[in-house]
Amino acid sequence: MKKAVLVLENGEIFEGFALGTIGTAVGEVVFNTAMSGYQEILTDPSYKGQIVTMTYTQIGNYGLNRDDEESDKPYVEGFVVKEGSVITSNFRSEESLDEYLKRHNIVAIEGIDTRKLTKMLRVKGSLIGAISSTETIDELKRRVSSFEIVGKDMVKFVSTKQPYRFDDGIFRFGYEIRKIKRVLDKPKKVVVIDFGVKKNILRYLVEVGFDVYVVGAYTSYDEVKGLNPDALFFSNGPGDPRGIDEKWIKEYRKMAENFVCFGICFGHQIIARAFDVKIYKMKFGHHGGNHPVKDLDSDKIFVTAQNHNYAVDDKDLVEKGFKITYINLNDGSVEGMMHKELPLMSVQYHPEASPGPHDAEYLFERFALMVKEN
Repeated sequence: MKKAVLVLENGEIFEGFALGTIGTAVGEVVFNTAMSGYQEILTDPSYKGQIVTMTYTQIGNYGLNRDDEESDKPYVEGFVVKEGSVITSNFRSEESLDEYLKRHNIVAIEGIDTRKLTKMLRVKGSLIGAISSTETIDELKRRVSSFEIVGKDMVKFVSTKQPYRFDDGIFRFGYEIRKIKRVLDKPKKVVVIDFGVKKNILRYLVEVGFDVYVVGAYTSYDEVKGLNPDALFFSNGPGDPRGIDEKWIKEYRKMAENFVCFGICFGHQIIARAFDVKIYKMKFGHHGGNHPVKDLDSDKIFVTAQNHNYAVDDKDLVEKGFKITYINLNDGSVEGMMHKELPLMSVQYHPEASPGPHDAEYLFERFALMVKEN
């Protein structure tokens, strides 16, 4: 096995073995606590610019397949695992993790102490790092020192270049695995502002009765209005929402003021920013499928899937006309909001899961009902 290293901006070096493509990858190192769903994580556009560390020890044991893709390709900059399984044991498996990473030119490393790395990221916060099986330590340190992601617009790398209609429902393996209501008897048109949307979000929108039309992030209010939508959806996406140019934020504000809107993750932050609510960078973010969230109206607790490094300021949110609807029970950060006057709601977590629990999928039904009533 070819040796590889992971070099961090704080000077720490982890030695391991190359997995996937031979080469170098640079990005912001984060950790994900999900025990499964590695293919969905790899193909989530929200990870653009990041090197993802999986905290579960063995990754790749059930293989990869075409049906579990959340986008048309992986978007992670690099991948870190304790052990990449050489055996794939699942009737749906089409290729191994190593084969998949090589096919998509993704640099990865295995055989390092991922527990130590995760604890370091929790204490120090997210760190810039570089994985390589070809470059020297000094070369990697120079790469790490010159890499920037805070304040950068990463959406331009993942948003669709051409509008498209999406009409696939939830993938069910040939049988019913869960129930979600079709709320809209007659299809209503929802325009999805694509900051890096996951396919499963689109599937859920179709499932509750929407005619789904996806447009690029840099689409003006007038262009959206010309599509004559019944509602708008602001999608998930990568990086720092503060990196989006102010002229587009003004366009999103017009959209939010004139249509029924729902936002998830990055979309939640964009809606907040459109109303001049402060956004801040979290220490190490939330990445995984086991984050407890509390509904402040019902006092119910949900376990949620999450993937974000930024959050909305709670005090500023209330001052700008919003009501906080959900909070994170681990750190108290804002997990959801609703405007006090406009038909506008958003959540920081991922109700569509994939991977993760399905506790919050009812939010798509709630959005459809909000459109129906308005």
